[in-house]
Amino acid sequence: MSESARASMLPVIRVAHLFPGLERKLIELLQSLEAREWALPTVAGSWTVKQVAAHLLDTQQRQLSRLHGEPLSAAPLIRSNADLVAFINRLNRDGVDRYTRLEASELIALMEAGSDETASYYASLDPFADALFPVSWAGDERSANWFHIAREFTERWHHQQQIRLATGRPGIMTRELYYPVLDCFMRALPFAYRDKTSAPDSLVRVNVDGDCGGRWYLHFEETWSLVTAPRGTLVCDITMPQAIAWRIFTKGISRAEAAPQVRVDGDAELGAHVLATIAIVG
Repeated sequence: MSESARASMLPVIRVAHLFPGLERKLIELLQSLEAREWALPTVAGSWTVKQVAAHLLDTQQRQLSRLHGEPLSAAPLIRSNADLVAFINRLNRDGVDRYTRLEASELIALMEAGSDETASYYASLDPFADALFPVSWAGDERSANWFHIAREFTERWHHQQQIRLATGRPGIMTRELYYPVLDCFMRALPFAYRDKTSAPDSLVRVNVDGDCGGRWYLHFEETWSLVTAPRGTLVCDITMPQAIAWRIFTKGISRAEAAPQVRVDGDAELGAHVLATIAIVG
């Protein structure tokens, strides 16, 4: 069963209406930055604040190009997930190089000009129709639009949060904005655990501590699937603080740094594997 099929048994993540508010916070954040802050390092690998902002602008502008029917560069033949990751990494690298050359004021103006149109586009989509791009980190070959939209929301959220973390600005970890991000990230768990086994009817519980957190249940029969309520035998109980949960799923913290902050009761191997769960491409 695909992850989309499994996810259909879980609550649909509805975030299209949240894009305008999230984008306003992004524009206000970028407008508040001092010149020196654009060069600060972030937890996004080697990217600076300006490079993260350039990436956000690039993904927005590529979306607008598709909406306007502009010809896109031909994609290479994708034979594997490694091919997809290499292609996405190249697109990201080229886009970051292009938009980092802009003055900060130009970058912000372009971002602001495109925000309303992209938000309106996501709001216009039929949530249950097939998305143009599946959510590869969940193992999907086909995804519903609601999952694709939620994935795009997590991208806009976590990159903005990276800038806030780097510059010491208040975060956007409100329950309205952060809980849907966590809920979307958790949909990566069955695919991430696909090579792990346990006794039939085993249950792994993942807890995120904090006002924005919650509990998610990963159940094993012949394969792993997320379930809406606990069932079976609890073999592993994982608890992580909300302050680092988003960083675990986006490669924003090393496993060695995260491990002491994540409590695992029960099967230590199953518990430690949550640190290898990735909900981004690249």
